Formats: sequence, C-alpha cells, structure tokens
Amino acid sequence: MVHTTATPSLSTTTRQLFDEYVIPNYGRFPVALVRGAGSEVWDDQGRRYLDFFPGWGCNLLGHCAAPIVAALTEQAAQLIHVPNSWYMEAQGRWAQLLSERSFGGQAFFCNSGAEANEAAIKLARLHTPAPRYKIITFTGGFHGRTFAAITATAQPKYHADIGPLLPGFNYAPFGDLAAVEALIDDETAAIMVEPIQGEGGIRLPPAGFLAGLRQLADQHALLLIFDEVQAGCGRTGKWFAHQHFGVQPDIMTLAKSLCGGVPGGAMLATKEVAASLRPGMHAATFGGNPLAARAGIATLEMIEQEHLLDRATDLGEAFRARLAPLVDELPYVKELRYCGLMIGLELSLDATRLVQTCLEAGLLINCTQGNVVRLLPAMTLTDEQLQEGCHILCQAIREFEH
Repeated sequence: MVHTTATPSLSTTTRQLFDEYVIPNYGRFPVALVRGAGSEVWDDQGRRYLDFFPGWGCNLLGHCAAPIVAALTEQAAQLIHVPNSWYMEAQGRWAQLLSERSFGGQAFFCNSGAEANEAAIKLARLHTPAPRYKIITFTGGFHGRTFAAITATAQPKYHADIGPLLPGFNYAPFGDLAAVEALIDDETAAIMVEPIQGEGGIRLPPAGFLAGLRQLADQHALLLIFDEVQAGCGRTGKWFAHQHFGVQPDIMTLAKSLCGGVPGGAMLATKEVAASLRPGMHAATFGGNPLAARAGIATLEMIEQEHLLDRATDLGEAFRARLAPLVDELPYVKELRYCGLMIGLELSLDATRLVQTCLEAGLLINCTQGNVVRLLPAMTLTDEQLQEGCHILCQAIREFEH
C-alpha cells in the first residue's frame, strides 16, 4: 500500500486570501509551499515532500541551489535592474556562455518561453522576404500562451473560445516528414519544432526526423526553429536536446531551467539571421536584467563544475531501471520514454489521479495529456531520493486499478 503521513492541508488564511484576491485560473492543490532545498520542499504545516517536478521543470538544479542564491544575493546588493539601453557586463557574459555551448549564435533575452517563441516567430517573418510568413508546427507541440505562441501550439484544447487566432500557422503530425513537405509553399517562412516534445508527453522524434527537417529547410530556403524551452540547458544530458541528433537550428528558444528557477528566457540565432532583428523591432523591458543574467551564468557554471550533464544521463538510466519493468509487469503501463531527465511513463488509463495519490504519499509529480506521468527531476537529485520517490510512484501505479 502507498502509505500517507498526513493529509495535505492549507491554512485558512492563505485560502481566504486567494479566494478573495487571486484570479482562479489555476487548478491548485490544497498545499502552500514555503521552503525548498534541493529536491525537497516543505509546506506551511511543516510537511516534507520529495519533488520530481520542481518548478514545473524550471528548477533543474533543485530548489535554492547555493550558487544561484549567492549570485542573486550579491547582485541584488549592487544593481537589480537597468534598461537595455545600457550595457551590462553580466548579460554579455551570459550570451557568450550560451553561444559557445550551442551553435555560435547571438542572444536576445526575455522573461519566459512564450516570449522567446514570440521573438523567434517575429524574427522568422522579418528575415524571410515577402510573401513568406507561414510557419509549420506540429501536433502535440506546446509553445506558450501568448497569441502567436498559442496559435503555434497545435492542440485544439488551448484554442477553445479565444479565436480568431493569428493567421499563418500550418500543423503537421510530429514525425511525419511527408506531411511537412506537403505543407510547404511559396509563403512558408519557417519550421518550428520541439526536438523532444515536453507537454506533449515526452515524445522523442523518430530516427532521421530532425535531420529531415533540416534538409527540407535548406532545400526550400526556410528557417528551422528549435523550441528547447523544456528540453534545453542540460536536462537531457547534453547542453541542448538537438545535440543528441546532430542537427543545428537557425533559431533556438530557451527558458524554464535557463536561470536555475529565476524567470528568464532567451532566443539564440545564427549571426546571419540575428541581423534581421534590427534596433526598435523588438524588446523586453526586463529581459536579460542583472539578476537573471547572474543566475543564468551561475546555472551554467554549476552544471559544468559539478559535472551535472553526466549526472543527468546517469539519473535517467537509474529512472529507466526502476520504471521500465512496469511496462512488462502491468498491462495498463504502455511505454516509458526518456532522455536524460525528461521522463514520461504512458498509461492506457487516465493517470491524473496518480498525482493526488503521490501527493498524499509525499511525492510531487505531473500528469500531461491525461495519461502520461511526466517527471522533470533535478540534476542534483540524490540516489537515495531517487529510490525513495520511485518506490512511492511504483507502488501508486501498481495499486492504480485497485
């Protein structure tokens, strides 16, 4: 049996504040988290939880990683924000570190994945000559909640009641090169894809798919945009997910774990393409601010200094060893998909109530697409924490039908 130590609860005062003053656009669990350290968090009742989904994928280094805290503390005492009409040494250094670890491009900084994708969409239209403006995206993809990003998101559930959407997006099945080629016409400007789909259920591309997209883009003079908001910055065991497949984009977008939990987003583009984002054409007031830049630098340095790319790979294999046997053992566990610390376990049943079951047992997980258990654990997860969390999760899945 999955044993609980206490039923999660929420203070009456906190609940009243939210009921009165906060728009209820999120489905919230009855828990108020107040403190975190590594892969553990505590609520306002003093209860500890093991977190296999820290910060919805933003806290790749765990909660309150020491180098991030130190960098923020030092920077906050010096300079918190200045506009991008001035130079900031930290922002330039941050861009250099990202460029050197990717494809040698230049960076535009913003605050989120949606903003990074908006910038990429705008740059694609600016760079390609008229009449080109259309962008091909993929079913199951997710690119953000702003209007261009949500239109690029080929999932009808996100489009309900908010039309008309931005014109110029065509959708192809993820993995289907023939469908992509059939959509290309004289007005097509770019192809935009997650190298590994995250919200879509941790779906890896079929062999040759990304290389095929690169070939189609080159053949038709299109830009290839990789949305690495969830997969990038080391989560897969390489700095960027596309590096597993030996394919280079023209534009790449980043956010989530980019700054170790601090809000931050970036778009990287080759120098040739980046030149089309001319002064006055785009901006982000807080983008690349000193706090985000210092956190971004500290994140990259910590990953390198502590050899966390290798750790992500090793942890991914450890999760595979614990979770893969469930596929053979249980008829309703269909498939395990993973790359480093992007982990999806697909069930043939509605898996949403597993999130509540695990919460009550002290483990935080996520369910996406209704039937995929999604884990985005921290690189700093200990072996003991991995075994503890997998024990809770495996028990919950084994008891799922009972």
